[in-house]
Formats: sequence, C-alpha cells, structure tokens
Amino acid sequence: MMMFHPLRPARAAFLPILVCLCSALAEPVAAAERQPVRRAVSGMPAVESEARVIVKFKADSSMMRALAQSPNGARPLQANILSSRLGVSMRDGRALGQHTQVLRASGISSRELAARLSAQPDVEYAEVDQRMRALAAPNDSLYLTASTPAVGQWYLRSSGAFASAINAEAAWAITTGSSGVVVAVLDTGVRFDHPDLAFKLLAGYDFIGGNGTAGAILTANDGDARDPDPSDPGDWVDSADVGANGCAAADVGSSSWHGTETAGLVGAATNNGFGIASIGRDIKVLPLRVLGKCGGFSSDIQAAMLWAAQIRVPGVPDNPNKARVINLSLGSTGACSPDYQTTVNQVIAAGVVVVVAAGNESLAVDQPANCIGVIAVAGVNHTGTKADYSNLGAGVALSAPSGDCDSEFVACSHSLITTTNTGSKGPATNTYTTGTNRVTLGTSFSAPLVSGTAALMLSANPNLTPAQVLAFLKSSARAFPVNGIAGVTACSASVTSAQGECFCTTGTCGAGMLDAGAAVAAVAVVTANISLASNAVVAGNPVTLDASSSRASGTASITNYLWAITSGAATFTSATSASTATLTTSAAGSVVVSLTVTDSTGRQASTSTTLTVSAAPVTPVTPTPTPSSGGGGGGALNLEWLLTLVASTLALHLASRRQRRAARVR
Repeated sequence: MMMFHPLRPARAAFLPILVCLCSALAEPVAAAERQPVRRAVSGMPAVESEARVIVKFKADSSMMRALAQSPNGARPLQANILSSRLGVSMRDGRALGQHTQVLRASGISSRELAARLSAQPDVEYAEVDQRMRALAAPNDSLYLTASTPAVGQWYLRSSGAFASAINAEAAWAITTGSSGVVVAVLDTGVRFDHPDLAFKLLAGYDFIGGNGTAGAILTANDGDARDPDPSDPGDWVDSADVGANGCAAADVGSSSWHGTETAGLVGAATNNGFGIASIGRDIKVLPLRVLGKCGGFSSDIQAAMLWAAQIRVPGVPDNPNKARVINLSLGSTGACSPDYQTTVNQVIAAGVVVVVAAGNESLAVDQPANCIGVIAVAGVNHTGTKADYSNLGAGVALSAPSGDCDSEFVACSHSLITTTNTGSKGPATNTYTTGTNRVTLGTSFSAPLVSGTAALMLSANPNLTPAQVLAFLKSSARAFPVNGIAGVTACSASVTSAQGECFCTTGTCGAGMLDAGAAVAAVAVVTANISLASNAVVAGNPVTLDASSSRASGTASITNYLWAITSGAATFTSATSASTATLTTSAAGSVVVSLTVTDSTGRQASTSTTLTVSAAPVTPVTPTPTPSSGGGGGGALNLEWLLTLVASTLALHLASRRQRRAARVR
C-alpha cells in the first residue's frame, strides 16, 4: 500500500541540523517538539497490513445496472464478484458514493490490486487508498528551543512592520465574520474543552475507524469506528506501533494536537479578554476528524470533504451545518489522483472553497494541493521570502505566513501562536503554542489564515463562488519582495531539487502574499436601493422615496444618505439626508432622482430611479343653460352660455392633445 508521509525538511537544512545535533550531545535535551512530527520518511513503511483501494465503477457497467435493480441498490459492495473474477479474496470497505467504494485484501499489495482492478471493464478507475499525514514544521533543531514570541501575533498585523503580515484589522473593519459561515477543519480532531475554542465549534464528526477492523481502530486511537465525536484523543506513536497498520519508525513521537492548532488559527474566540485572536473571529468551525495514529486514509478524508459540503455519504447521518470553506492542512506525495479530483470537483460544484497547505518538502506541490480548483497555499517568512521548508511551483495560488526563526541558536521570534494541548500522549492542559518548546511553523498553518480570510470574504458577500474567492484572493495579494537579504536569490521555477529560502516569484509562490484586508474590501459590497409605491405619478402630488433597503457588507452599516434630482421639474419638500425623502413634481414629463449611500467604512454606492409624470386631469365645466331675456324665446340658449360651452370644449381638447404628446415622448 502506498503510504502518505509528512513533509520532509529542505535538504539545504540538513547541515545545520547536524551541527546542532553535535552540540546537543553535551547538554540536556530541550523539551521535544510537539508538531505532528514532520518526520522525514524515505521510502515506504516496512509492513503493509492490508491492501486498500478506492474503486469507481462505470455508471453504465453491468455491475452497476445489476446493483440498481437490487433491493439495496444504493451501495456498490462488489467484493464477492471481483474476488471470483480476479482470484483474490477481497472484502468490502465503505461506500463513498453511488458508484464508489473501498475494497480491501490481504496477501497482495495495494498498488498491485489497484492495477488489476483498473483492467476490469466495469471499473472507471482504481486508486490506492493512500495514507495522508498532517503537514507541519520540518523536524529541524532550528525550531526546537526559543521563548514566547515577543512580537505576539505578528502575522495578523499590517505589513508595515512585517512584510508578510496579513493586515487582519483592515478586514475586521469591514466584517468580523458571520456565525452562519462555517469552515470545516479536516484534521486530527479538536479539544472541545479548550477555552478559546469551546464556543466556536460545531458538533462535527469522526470519520476514522473504518468498519471497526483492528487496524482501523489502531489509527483511530479512540477505541471505536466512525461516530459523532471528533474529539482528539492524541495521535502519539510508540515504538510498539511500528510495522502495524502502516506505521513507520519515523512516525514515533508525541501527540501533535494538530487539529486544535489549525482550528485556533481559523476561528479561536476573539476579543474575549484572553488567549489569542483568530483571523476568522466570529465564524464557526466544523471539526472533522480524519487523521489519527500515523495519519489517515484518503477514503476517510474524501468522505469528510463530501459530508462537509452536505453531499450525502453512505452510512453517515446528514450534515446539518454546510461548510463554505474546507481547510486541508494535510497531504502526501504524487500528482492529484482521479479520486481526489472527482471529490474536489463535487465539493466545488456545491459552492465550497477548498484550501490546502502546499507542503513542507521544499519541492513541487504534492497531492491534494495540486488538484485543479483548490487554493494551494505556500509559506513565507516574516520578511516575505519563501520559508526554506515550503513547497513551491506553478500549482501554488498564493502565500501566507507560515512561521520562521531568526537563528538556530536563539528564540524563535516569528512562529505563529495558536491553541494547543500539553499532553505528550492523551490530553493534558489546554494552552497556547510558544516560540520555545511548542513552536508552530509550516504550511499547515499558512493555509488556515487563507481559510479564515475566505470565510470573512463570504461573510461580506455570501454570493461569491469558489472561483471568485480564488480570483479575488489572488488579485488582492501583495507583491513579494525581490531583494534586501544578503545571500538570498530568486526561487527557481524549475522544481527538480529542494529549494531553501529564496525570493518568491509569481511562478513559484503564487500571485503574491495574502492581504486579508484587501481581499475582504475587494468583495465587500454596498448596495443602494430606492423603493416607492409607483414610478407613475401625477403632477402636483407628493412622492415618498425610501432607501431603507440599502445594505452594507458584513458588520458595516449605512451611515449617510444623499438624495438629488438630476433632471425634470420637481422639488424636495423634505430633508435630502435621511433614509426617506419626499418630493413634488410640477409638470408632466420625466423626473430622475439619484441616491448615494455611504457605509461606516467609507464605501459608497449610487443608484437612480425615473418617475413618469402625467398632467393633472382637467375637469370640464358644464354651464347651466338660462332662458333668453327676449319674449317668445324661452327655449333658446343665450350668447353667453354658448361662448362658455365653446371655451370649455376647446380647453378639454387642448388638454387631451398635451397628454397624447407626452405619451409619445415617453
């Protein structure tokens, strides 16, 4: 079975590691790094306990036609049929959809089983159900000892002090996020009892544990299969675990609390008087547990992605809280496989933004960050240069701070601070990462900054599509610095070998550096609306116009109104700076009224409406006939009455002509 491994440190960093290791032999060892340990794994684990393959059957195949006619035709469970065909004893795994399932077998490798299944005429594709692992900082002694960063949450500030800071306060001036916007964090689960997360987390789901097999339960590490509890029990690996269920010697280490850390950057409670601020502030986080001991399987990750987008997953209750953004701070090696691309396509079609960490191998972007349509995020130092461990290349959409240290011998002054736990195995004390023994660095932590920003964008403008979110993130990004650090050269677009710190280009690190303030401002909309009973009015009658349906984005509000008559015969009979205005027209024709609104952030929007004015109706005068004063002419009309009748008729005729002429003009 092909395994998914943590990102490896840049090869250029190996020499200082050796220097530090030599010096460390003479001193007590500092507290161990608690990252999901970015363990460098060269090659595959020694033992593959069982083959696992994701199979998608052709919709028009004989197997699917037969399944559709069966009593339980919703689930493609085809192990028996394929076992007899191939002479390999296979077992049904979970169904991922109407035509997709996992197949498991013993005595054969995952790669060989996938190849044999791919040759079947009923099969659209068969891919190894690869193991993914959390992506975090390289396991480099450069990051092991330091003190709490004196600069605090530098990465949320304006770019004046730190080149790569994301300018969060400018975004918060427009919106602090809507509780109706949900970011799904697919990771190791979370600590629901962390005080900075407790009131920001939705119920979520635990997708690991498979069908309850021994190997799946080992990965889950919580004693059961899939269930509604995505709490993180810890993902520590002991030496006794090596060789079981895909665990390798390089996996041995303490619990990472990786999901709690990524969730904190996305949406920790903010402005509550303690702890940290998060970029997402008032948005909600949906924790989905997909990683356990030694990582997690692609089939579970893909099922969680579909579930987050409210696409039904067989055997799992429906998701009541659809995510607008999915954060994937995980990955493996290789190109985007058909099963991942199919899942990504479904999720994006459902209107969900997918943000993925680019990876920490100093090489080209790996799966699933290289899938089409996702937002792959590389990592930059506080100076704006590429972090030496960050992956790069044409697949990167943009970059964000991922943390760095000034020296391997001093405090890590520019790591990222987030929520975590102190337990080396099971949970202990909820706390925060520091620049000392709990250093948060890696593209795992640049991705949540983009996910939280995307959530703010959707809070300001809920109608954005995933493609629009990506486009606005890229168009609003700040340019990379191109010089200023001795010995640092431009990144190479040809990613054939590992590249350390370098000056980013748009061909290597994406469109630029994340600017949350500019991204939210780019999508924030102020809408000016005019409402009235009817646009057809009669000259001389008052008309009331109402602008109360005008709207500002996010937490901004309309603060100023300005009414004006741009053409036509009319005058205002009320103030022109309130949400309503009254005017009176004075003649038949057209009157154009404009409205300009300004919101609390200074953004403006204008609109206008045209009134069609008709003349006031003329009431004809019908004189009363009077008898002639002459004798013998009692029934005749006198001259005065006749003249009055003629004048009245003429006036009525002229009024009718004017109305017809006005109608032709309109």
